[in-house]
Amino acid sequence: MRKLIILLCIWASAVIVDGRPVISDPEQSFFIGTYTDGEGRGIYEAHLNISTGKISIPDLVISSDNPSFLCLTNDNKFLLAVNEIVDNNGNKNGYVESFAVYQKGEHLKRLCKVPSGGAVPCYVSSNADKFVLVANYTGGNVALLSMDENGMLKLTDVRQHDGSGPVKGRQEKAHVHSALFEPGTDRIFVADLGTDKINVYRLDKKSQKLIPASVSEIKLSPGSGPRHVVINPLKKLLYVACELSNSVSVIDLNDEDKLKEIETVSALPDDFKKENYSADIHMTKDGRFLYVSNRGLNSMAVFEINQKDGKLKLISQEPTRGVNPRNFTLSPDENYLLVANQNSQNIVAFRRDKKTGKLTFSDEVKAFTPVCLLFHK
Repeated sequence: MRKLIILLCIWASAVIVDGRPVISDPEQSFFIGTYTDGEGRGIYEAHLNISTGKISIPDLVISSDNPSFLCLTNDNKFLLAVNEIVDNNGNKNGYVESFAVYQKGEHLKRLCKVPSGGAVPCYVSSNADKFVLVANYTGGNVALLSMDENGMLKLTDVRQHDGSGPVKGRQEKAHVHSALFEPGTDRIFVADLGTDKINVYRLDKKSQKLIPASVSEIKLSPGSGPRHVVINPLKKLLYVACELSNSVSVIDLNDEDKLKEIETVSALPDDFKKENYSADIHMTKDGRFLYVSNRGLNSMAVFEINQKDGKLKLISQEPTRGVNPRNFTLSPDENYLLVANQNSQNIVAFRRDKKTGKLTFSDEVKAFTPVCLLFHK
């Protein structure tokens, strides 16, 4: 009888594939990037129990200076982190670190640390060929690095942006905020908050350089401040979270010679008039829902995506139970959404309804100035 109960419990916690149970780990590990000018000391790790929705207390896995944004290589073997560094003289510098990942992310080994090509890097991404992009915010440029099979990085190209925007104090010059590879192509999209543009490049693998595409830029509304972007996995559409206008712009990518904006929608309720800065953006793998974090309203904006034309409908605002939700992430099974509230120093987990897209509070845990969350898949 005891064996039968154990088997039933195992079956209940399994994922069914082709009619057979595949036992899944009840805990998913995730990394936490932090600012280290307070109590934070580097990159932390915590676990989400996918059965209960509870989060473990974060543990420091490796010391690092201001590892404010993280990404994993496609094979999950290497973790990358950008370092926003200000020296004793007030000079702003930038670096990229690579780490070897072992056993569900529980151990990290530092491999190398190289200049990021500009000041105050705030975003890093990589592709299947282990090329790496870094957005240098204060430097106003995007950098390309190559990675060898041992996780060692080499800076191969830097593209400087020029220009400005109408928002005083934020758009006096170029401020590159993110850079993303388009999956399955050599195309790259770079969001420049300072110039209100999405710059478009091609990756030349042979020369290891960034080449401006035939349509080299997408102009957004003045003062919009594009920050982060995400690509619809089912349609050739780019979604842009604009920090200064608190909106999401949808860009049609189908015609490579005519990239056009098809709509812009607000990430805020109509009656909210206080200060707010939209931040991060993510989309579900089924292409049905889009989420944007709002700093000020301190909410997760939930959008439903029209399955015919990819346009957006704002369906709810979920309070993040903290202050300044800078970054968030979906769990690998997309049953949960985790938010890093930077100023209130807590991470909050929400259970996600896959049919409606709406969020329900699950758990929260204290963390030292969390600014980036990344599941180890």
